[in-house]
Amino acid sequence: MSQDSDGFEQLTFEQRLQMLRATKLQQTQEKQQVLGAMDYDDWALILPPPERRKLIKTISSSGIPINDCLLDGFELQSNHLSGGFFGPRAVGANFRALLEAHPVYIDPVSSLAGGYMASFNSYRKPQWNPDFDYSHLAPEIERYALTSGIGAVQHFCQDMTIGLELGWGGLLAKIHLYREINAPHGAAFYDGLEHVVLGMQDWISRHAEAARQMAADEPNPHLRANLEEIAEINAHLVTEPPRTLREVCQWILWYQDAARMYNGSGSLGRLDVLLTPYYERDRAAGILTDEEAIFHIACHLIRDTAYIQLGGPDEHGNDVTNHVSYLILEAAHRLKVPANVGVCVGDAVDPDLLHRGVEIMFADRTGIPKFLGIERTAEGFARNGYPIELGRQRAYSGCHWSAIPGREYTVNDCVKVNFAAVFDVALREMMADAQVEPSAQELWSRFVKHLRRAVEVIADSLDFHMEHMHEVFPELMLDLLCYGPVERGLDASHGGVEFYNLCVDGSALATVADSFAALDQRVEQEQHLEWAEVMQHLDSNWAGPAGERARLMMKSIPRYGRGGSLADDYAQRIAQVFTEIVKERPTPSGFKMVPGLFSWAATIAMGRDVGATPNGRRAGDPISHGANPDPGFRKDAAPTAMAAAIASVQPGYGNTAPMQIELDPALPRDRDGVDTVASLIRSHFQMGGTQINMNIMDAEKVLEAHRDPSKYPDLVVRVTGFSAFFASLSPEFRQLVVDRIIRED
Repeated sequence: MSQDSDGFEQLTFEQRLQMLRATKLQQTQEKQQVLGAMDYDDWALILPPPERRKLIKTISSSGIPINDCLLDGFELQSNHLSGGFFGPRAVGANFRALLEAHPVYIDPVSSLAGGYMASFNSYRKPQWNPDFDYSHLAPEIERYALTSGIGAVQHFCQDMTIGLELGWGGLLAKIHLYREINAPHGAAFYDGLEHVVLGMQDWISRHAEAARQMAADEPNPHLRANLEEIAEINAHLVTEPPRTLREVCQWILWYQDAARMYNGSGSLGRLDVLLTPYYERDRAAGILTDEEAIFHIACHLIRDTAYIQLGGPDEHGNDVTNHVSYLILEAAHRLKVPANVGVCVGDAVDPDLLHRGVEIMFADRTGIPKFLGIERTAEGFARNGYPIELGRQRAYSGCHWSAIPGREYTVNDCVKVNFAAVFDVALREMMADAQVEPSAQELWSRFVKHLRRAVEVIADSLDFHMEHMHEVFPELMLDLLCYGPVERGLDASHGGVEFYNLCVDGSALATVADSFAALDQRVEQEQHLEWAEVMQHLDSNWAGPAGERARLMMKSIPRYGRGGSLADDYAQRIAQVFTEIVKERPTPSGFKMVPGLFSWAATIAMGRDVGATPNGRRAGDPISHGANPDPGFRKDAAPTAMAAAIASVQPGYGNTAPMQIELDPALPRDRDGVDTVASLIRSHFQMGGTQINMNIMDAEKVLEAHRDPSKYPDLVVRVTGFSAFFASLSPEFRQLVVDRIIRED
């Protein structure tokens, strides 16, 4: 920190970043105190001023119960007897009202204005219009403990270039143009879109005016100049498209904050590709240094944890990795706060990008970046009947998923088939049937039968969602930056975009594979237990000394992930039959379904729906994580064994089955250690893997933080597809991370 000739402090970019990081930590700790545990993405939401806080319990955009904070004194307008608000006109008008009531937030040390303080989703009571009754689907949704996708929001990717080229004024003009062309069709839809844009313009213009006033009151000339620049930039962005890299970062931040506020959307996509033309133009004009570029990007990352892809092929297969890719990585590295930056890995991708990503992983131990098997996902997507060029256009933009920006509706990560619940139905049906002799083969046949029925229920549920969602809560924020909705007057969920590929994820793979193997080995092959005995132990939740002995015996079989085991065979069979069932036909309305294996952060919630299972799991305990083997599956060579196991169960149609892996920091941190981890990553993708979420963590530090989170308030972990402050997680979620730690013998 230096002083100018008048004695005023002149902060370096690094000092400003450290101040922003300190503010972020303070705001996070305040959220922890006010909201309690936050078992989801660190969304960078800022609490409203104390006098404007109204605490509630609600359901997040990912469908989990959360505590949230509304703006006190602000009420939305209902258009339905239920007290809710539905349809594009009401939704757009209410979101505009929220934007107009939203407090201004400007940090004078940042180069960008804005921060969001409320979730529009939390005002939606009820979240589904009761006029659209799906009680005919409810019994089987409940029977199989399905996450049906009805009412799912966002989880596809806009194309940010539309907004960057048009600006808010251009978007408004586009709405007016197509309203006139399509009249009278879509009048309510266009009203909703117009409300959103007008609300955005008001929000931005109020920040421009506030920055102007703050500048007038700021004694430090350096901070005053920054505030004046913020005022000028945002006054321009009210109507006009951005011209410089800093203005692009500001425009994207406005959009991302509003999308987060609207329905939790965090999709961004290929940020390096978006920024590169502006970076090159600014550099050629001599108005931007790399340090300034890193700072502007960091000011964006600290205010939004969007999902970002770096590098990878363009539609023709040419790698787009460039200098900006490394600048974005460097910005995340310097911040050391939660971020969701994915680095592409492949034969045609710059290998130095992977190497730098692993170096940062070792240095920061924040679970950043994650690694994307971009060639495998592009090839897999082409198997759905599309040219490989479309597969390459898909951009990583969510926990485990990708989408074609602006052209594809997917409901990624919103639909889950809980294999454990399906298995339980099949097992109990078999044991209740006096006409059959229980056997592993009979159980497998019934499992496949019920899995097929569960997927059929999902297909019917998705059709119901697609028929009605546009009338309930249309995707107005994302519609603005997609190709088709504005032009056609149709929401993205209702025919507005070009491609519909609806994600269907399977969960609890290891739980069920190990359960099948335990029954096959201990009951059929070794005959240590009778089928009836197993059921008694399951019904009693392994109670008593005999129950515990049986539980440990069932749990101690060679499990999925060991390699060459019976459980490995079952895991591959389950993944294969699930994939075949999902792909054998579209939904009744003709929508393609695309299989994946992922549980997100719902392992605890899904486990609560399932009783004890034959793998030794107790009733109500979490199910296994995504495609991963259960913790403790194997002691020796665990990383390579895990990589091989997860590669062997990939569905192979473009949606991922990520590997979640924790490595010990005792690995050498020199070139050899980096090369070892990079080789593991490349090998997994060469075997067919699709995504890696990795932590390099000190086991003792994590255990101590689990006992007392206050000791490590800045400890960041990759929970699953997202990263978060460890101290923000509930004890249950912290335990999930602790259980996954791989220790050397």
